[in-house]
Amino acid sequence: MAKKKNTNTIDFEDPKYYINRELSWMQFNERVLSEAEDLTNPLFERLKFLSISASNLDEFFMVRVASLKDMINAGYKKPDIAGMTAKQQLSAVLCNVHDFVDKQYEIYNKKLLPALLSSGVLICEEKDLTGKDSEYVDRYFDEFIYPVLTPMAVDSSRPFPLIRNKTLNIAALLTKKEGKDDVDFATVQVPDVLPRIIEIPGNGKDGEVRKVIFLEQIIQRNVSKLFLNYNVLTSAPYRVGRNADLSIDEDEAEDLLKEIEKKNKKRQKGQDKRLEVSKDIDNKLLKLITKELKVEENEIYKIEGPLDLTFLMKMYKLEGFDHLKEHRYKEPQPVPEFSSDEDIFDVISKKDVLMHHPYETFENVVKFVEHAAVDPDVLAIKQTLYRVSGNSPIIAALAKAADNGKQVTVLVELKARFDEENNIVWAKMLEKAGCHVIYGLVGLKTHCKITLVVRREEDGIKRYVHLATGNYNDSTAKQYTDVGLFTCAPAFGEDATAVFNMLSGYSEPLGWNKLSLAPLWLKDRILYLIKREEEHALAGEPARIIAKMNSICHKEVIAALYKASCAGVKIDLIVRGICCLRAGVPGVSENITVRSIVGNFLEHSRIFYFENGGNPEYYASSADWMPRNLERRVEILFPVENEALRKKLMHILDLELKDTEKAHIMDADGVYVKPVIKGDDFEKINSQLIFGQEASRNSKSLGHQHSRVFIPEMKA
Repeated sequence: MAKKKNTNTIDFEDPKYYINRELSWMQFNERVLSEAEDLTNPLFERLKFLSISASNLDEFFMVRVASLKDMINAGYKKPDIAGMTAKQQLSAVLCNVHDFVDKQYEIYNKKLLPALLSSGVLICEEKDLTGKDSEYVDRYFDEFIYPVLTPMAVDSSRPFPLIRNKTLNIAALLTKKEGKDDVDFATVQVPDVLPRIIEIPGNGKDGEVRKVIFLEQIIQRNVSKLFLNYNVLTSAPYRVGRNADLSIDEDEAEDLLKEIEKKNKKRQKGQDKRLEVSKDIDNKLLKLITKELKVEENEIYKIEGPLDLTFLMKMYKLEGFDHLKEHRYKEPQPVPEFSSDEDIFDVISKKDVLMHHPYETFENVVKFVEHAAVDPDVLAIKQTLYRVSGNSPIIAALAKAADNGKQVTVLVELKARFDEENNIVWAKMLEKAGCHVIYGLVGLKTHCKITLVVRREEDGIKRYVHLATGNYNDSTAKQYTDVGLFTCAPAFGEDATAVFNMLSGYSEPLGWNKLSLAPLWLKDRILYLIKREEEHALAGEPARIIAKMNSICHKEVIAALYKASCAGVKIDLIVRGICCLRAGVPGVSENITVRSIVGNFLEHSRIFYFENGGNPEYYASSADWMPRNLERRVEILFPVENEALRKKLMHILDLELKDTEKAHIMDADGVYVKPVIKGDDFEKINSQLIFGQEASRNSKSLGHQHSRVFIPEMKA
């Protein structure tokens, strides 16, 4: 029985009960980095996790650190959920990041490089090249690199050039070979159209070590060839990170699409936020760069190793090292309900279908839209698109549907961060194909994932609905864990119609059958469900909450969870990323546990369980419990009512709560630790691996290698 506590004397507004959002995110990235240290991961998987931690850090600086600086510059003084001002947050974050970067390169230099060498890969330093290797590298520079480079001088007539966001560059100090003793500055961008990692041929045979070298090292080695009339005194690589947040005043933007295109181009010119340089950079050269870029001391990162560790993802793709990668995870498996040649609409008509990606294939979602595009009985298709793949089959199917004369309405969210340009391209293409393209509601991002297919059948019009926790992206669906629901229940169909009418016009429903939408209803629904569990606990009835999501930092929701905990509600949170709630605080959150799972797949699904006095309710959602999701976005929470599907959701939650291999558990100090192993009979559980094994077993029991869905020919 969970402990009960009198809440009359507790101030749930007290900042000491909350963790700062930015520092919590840093903890998450530390968990990602820990996977690069984990010796149970194959070597190349460890390289991948180090690369992901570097990519995460880039985005964190471009958005979150940039936002803190903007607040400071604007004189914003209001403290955050944990009582920290923007200035205090920035100071703490930058201190934390410096330590984090040191840790990244400690892992790279002391653990991964020796392991690579032991596995047959040597990352060469330019100074160590000899004989045929040096000849090859110099010839490679002359033939492939030199023609692409554009060195840029800086003097009285040529100002310091724009250094593009996240590009790798080489700076140099020069003096003329004849004449003045003046020192000049020049910079050259390391071209991203060329591979960052160049393999030196003739290695790796008969057990020999395979040698690779970085593009920037080859350029540095040959940099004097770019300045024939000068002596190069010193050179060093550097990299700049800029503010890439995209703020748009939609009321002032007459054409949202054009405004976003304009803002997107300005990203490359954003205010400088971080400068990475090699540790051995000449002091005079560093001072010149920092002066021109207006970078402060705590924004300079002196790196002992190659700048921009995201290159390790390219290292991961080197051929010939499959034995150093993870192979226990299988390809996405067929969904049992769709394993026959039965028409997809007939399958959904018989019962709701819940899919668990990436263990079960996303192909059925694609086939659902493709089928609808050519089915002569389908009258209309309506869909929201937040992020799609570069060559999206869903986009192609929607265009085909419009070409086939169907009513196609697509909401394309142009404000999906870092996918704006991609979404603009798709929006224009869909418009040309004859689709009705809408861009959502002013001031709100449309983040919900919903598809509605309206079909004419013998007994009248029938509506088929797909709802999901993840994007309509066939690429990321192989890497992110999500759930999706197919249903043709009339109540869901009515609500889906109301959603699209609200998004495309001025219709605001007075009530909903099944769905709860943000920003108007969803927060209140979540608070009601938590409060109901509190009341059940106080009445001595069964009360429990299990909530799985990406992030939780909504103060009102956290306070409600604290109150429920004090009432005796047992609360288990599975939160991959940011968590501003403190678990296990005596008298406040003793009944709350928080765990984060970081594994082979990115945990992305939002699943919620409420015990409800012995009448459990299950939900899935596109929304995390964050202010932006509950108050500034269009999001959907939907119930799962079929008993078999509920068991499937509970199995997901239950197995993740038992995970011992990829879980990190928050202690009362807000620190994440690995589960404690007790006894020789302690069962090791990797939830992601087990989900994959279960999907594979289900597939084998069906006797099918691939999911099959019948698609009719389009009638004339």
